[in-house]
Amino acid sequence: MKRSLAGRIWPNATAAVLALVFAFPVYWMFATAFKPTQDILSEDPVWFPFHGTFSHFVTAVDAPNFWRLAGNSVLVTVVAVGLSLVIGLCGSFAIARMRFKGRKGILLTFMVAQMAPWEVMVISIYMIVRDADLLNSLLPLTFFYMLMVLPFTLLTLRGYVAAVPKELEESAMVDGCSRRQAFVKVVLPLLAPGLMATSLFGFITAWNEFPLVLVLNKEPGAGTLPLWLSQFQTQFGNDWGATMAAASLFALPILVLFLFLQRKAVGGLTSGAVKG
Repeated sequence: MKRSLAGRIWPNATAAVLALVFAFPVYWMFATAFKPTQDILSEDPVWFPFHGTFSHFVTAVDAPNFWRLAGNSVLVTVVAVGLSLVIGLCGSFAIARMRFKGRKGILLTFMVAQMAPWEVMVISIYMIVRDADLLNSLLPLTFFYMLMVLPFTLLTLRGYVAAVPKELEESAMVDGCSRRQAFVKVVLPLLAPGLMATSLFGFITAWNEFPLVLVLNKEPGAGTLPLWLSQFQTQFGNDWGATMAAASLFALPILVLFLFLQRKAVGGLTSGAVKG
């Protein structure tokens, strides 16, 4: 019994310590965003801002091009993730359900694309976009963001599609559904956890991407929030309170989306699993 208790305590204690280590930078960022300037510059660290202020957030929001670049980030990310989900879902269903020549080669290609670092292709991408006269445009940015998240989306959804028994589709088709109706009414609800996981990964990847937008969209107002955050300064130089407030605003959508999709993914595990 003592061994069993010790076996439970050590993993839980280790997990708690690791959680604190990884959560502390996030806490310090949000805490600094609410601290008055004198607390930020104090030699003695203020662990909790008892006299919080929203002035740093006002400074960040009032900075030039904030709302325009925020709109660009939302547009580019949502469109890129949406396209990758649609294409990845169709491709994963074809690869998981059908047998055709070159199927393994396609899978290998997507695996290699997933492993390849995009940074090494920035120069080639820049030359292509420049020759097409599309620099400082959101169109190529959206397209390449979609290509970034598509391999992971297709490979992940393929596993979810393969885990759904074919008998469920066949049973629905016997009951009068077409193949498309069987997929929409039976298979698609069971893929909810996979769709949630891949959309979250895709959103984080596209939302945080920096090297590509730094090269392709240098003009003010043509970039996204990561580029704005890297260049954020006030007229007095580095305002760390406003910088942390800007970083907090940048990270907030990801935290909210994660909390929302985590709950939905758990609910989607059993949705559509029982035939009425």
